[in-house]
Amino acid sequence: MAALLALQDVSRSFGSLRVIDGLSLAVDEGEALGVIGPNGAGKTTALNLMIGRLRPERGTVRFAGRDVTRVAPHARCRTGIALTHQIPHPFDDLTVFENVLVGGVFGGARRERSAYAPCLAALELSGLAPKANIRAGALTLLERKRLELARALATSPRVLLLDEIAGGLAEQEVHELVDLIRRVHREGVAIIWIEHIVHALRSVVSRLAVISAGRLLTEGAPDGVMASPEVQRVYLGIDVQ
Repeated sequence: MAALLALQDVSRSFGSLRVIDGLSLAVDEGEALGVIGPNGAGKTTALNLMIGRLRPERGTVRFAGRDVTRVAPHARCRTGIALTHQIPHPFDDLTVFENVLVGGVFGGARRERSAYAPCLAALELSGLAPKANIRAGALTLLERKRLELARALATSPRVLLLDEIAGGLAEQEVHELVDLIRRVHREGVAIIWIEHIVHALRSVVSRLAVISAGRLLTEGAPDGVMASPEVQRVYLGIDVQ
């Protein structure tokens, strides 16, 4: 069976700096994949290649069996790829519901009235339904991250790309966010999650990939990957004799 979303031997440079170098990375339907690596490894660039903000200089991006390498980001979103950002930027003067509705209408390519049901479902799943009529600017950081997820879910994605969504949260808040991501995954949404908080990843994903210098260093079951001496040296800075 072909992967749901895949980078196939992609490369991308910025000037003379090769950020992604022959990277192949894929997630299957309904799978949760975690991605780790040192700062500057190319993790966020890989997500931007998946969503279409960047085009590879070499290689192919495929989604649901289709070559989407030259498909625009908004069109990829409407076919089932959604992205959340590390730092949420909601429309502060709109209500929580109105923010989610923007995602449902423009990201999901729906008429406003037909977007209500998926938007309300996204609010329920994210735990924000009680705050639907509150201005987004009044939300806490954790609630803003929940809103970021809800806006993505309102597009009815088949795969959700999470870019360090747990960053900046207190430990208890990380646990709450992990519970939410687990619920999303149980709904059948595939997940690719970049994160530095490895224990959060390991509580959700079934496979872990390590990127170093724009290349796939290794991938596999999380426990085995984290026990690898090479991973500990590259990612954790530990030399294991």
